[in-house]
Amino acid sequence: MEVNVEFNEAAFRHDINREDILHAFQHYRYDGPIEMFENKYIRLGVDRAGNLLELMYNEVDDHTNIIFHAMKCRSIYYHLLKS
Repeated sequence: MEVNVEFNEAAFRHDINREDILHAFQHYRYDGPIEMFENKYIRLGVDRAGNLLELMYNEVDDHTNIIFHAMKCRSIYYHLLKS
């Protein structure tokens, strides 16, 4: 099943380009819900250069995700890679 990925303009606030965000979204190492927030998820994936990014997104339905945050992964999320 193919998922449509859309972008909120806030996803580009940290100067990560669309291609690197999509690459990280597709090549992820962790994906899960963000505690205390309904319908918000975090995904840790690698960009085209192999850098770890943190992505946050909303799942609109089974076929659509909207990415609203993308930046270099902060160390506070490293523990998620061990789960």
